[in-house]
Amino acid sequence: MGETLGIQLLRSGTSVGANYREANRAQSRSDFIHKIALVEKEAAETQYWLELFEDANIGDSEERQWLLRECNALLAIFTRVGKSTKSRGQ
Repeated sequence: MGETLGIQLLRSGTSVGANYREANRAQSRSDFIHKIALVEKEAAETQYWLELFEDANIGDSEERQWLLRECNALLAIFTRVGKSTKSRGQ
């Protein structure tokens, strides 16, 4: 079970970084908004997988909790970036 969760966590977690890089290379404001929304989606998915790790008590407790805090902070940042970018253009 942990191995399957680990693969999902790896995919979503690395997708956050890849999509963020793409967002920073956006062709337009609307492209940026679309891509930052993908970053937010992947960060939320990563948060979900980390919560499952926590619930299943997989891995080191301190490391899980640190990762969850970091993920929560990043998700909040990406959400705010998306909302503020959308609101500035209207």
